[in-house]
Amino acid sequence: MWHRRSRRRLGLVREHRIALLRNLVIGLVQSHRIRTTYPRAKEASRFADKLVTIAKRGNLHARRLLISKLSSPLTAKKLVEEIGPVFKDQQGGYTRVLRYDFRPGDGAEMAFLEFTKLVEKPTADGEKQKKKKKEKKEEGKPAVSVEKPTKPKKSSPKKPRAEEASVKEKQEETRKKESLPETQGKKEGSPLKEEPKKGGFLGNLRKFLTGE
Repeated sequence: MWHRRSRRRLGLVREHRIALLRNLVIGLVQSHRIRTTYPRAKEASRFADKLVTIAKRGNLHARRLLISKLSSPLTAKKLVEEIGPVFKDQQGGYTRVLRYDFRPGDGAEMAFLEFTKLVEKPTADGEKQKKKKKEKKEEGKPAVSVEKPTKPKKSSPKKPRAEEASVKEKQEETRKKESLPETQGKKEGSPLKEEPKKGGFLGNLRKFLTGE
């Protein structure tokens, strides 16, 4: 008979029901919040509260009890090291169930199961050492020197256009003188004779035609 029994059967046999609650609590410890049906959330909440009470002891025996009930050493370790210290000064009420909505398939009432306090990961010693090293490096760095604003240099007064034109003309004259050939000293009327090319096929042909 089922007289004076307050637990919910959840439509499952004993072994299946224990495995279901165990998996729900493992998911709650890992993600800190899960969604399931309302009856399952209520039963998982009761089971999770008992496990948190054991985890608050923080000794080896408590860890072994959690491993035997959850069959998960990693979850037991997280309960003892992260979740237990958060609820150290609290007596009960470690989890809560929030009604959510109805499932569209079969109309089952859904709910959220979560911890009543935020659980944060404890900072490791390695991270603390890294922070200290960064602070030391920042202290050892030289102070940034602030450069004084330099006064703008006064620009030289612009030359008038007439002077610029005269300077350009002088430059052009010097260029023309440099580019003149060596025969510039001779008279302009005297034609320049081309020196005949010596040797080669063309040279012999020229001699034959001119009769030289």
